[in-house]
Amino acid sequence: MTPFETIMSDKDDDAEGDTSVVTKTKPKTKRPPMYKVMLLNDDYTPMEFVVLVLEKFFGMNHAQSVEIMLTVHKKGLAVVGVFAFEIAETKVAQVMESARRNQHPLQCTMEKE
Repeated sequence: MTPFETIMSDKDDDAEGDTSVVTKTKPKTKRPPMYKVMLLNDDYTPMEFVVLVLEKFFGMNHAQSVEIMLTVHKKGLAVVGVFAFEIAETKVAQVMESARRNQHPLQCTMEKE
């Protein structure tokens, strides 16, 4: 028997007794947890500053910003967006830094949804 015939006969022997089926399973990916970013009311931060923060860091138009600002003012806090962790963390840091630079006590927090 030639080496080629030996290889072919080995393959035939393997194929005859093997009845298993190979399947690939797709790994299930989960969506990352989302985080709510919230602005908290205080008695010192000007309403105009809150509107500017909402426009600058959350991409809201003027009307949306005024509406959210009034919700914060009346209810004490408002959710201004829901983001993946890193984005929420960055938004909170941006708002807090801007408030600090402008000497306002505005608070921005995040919590898991």
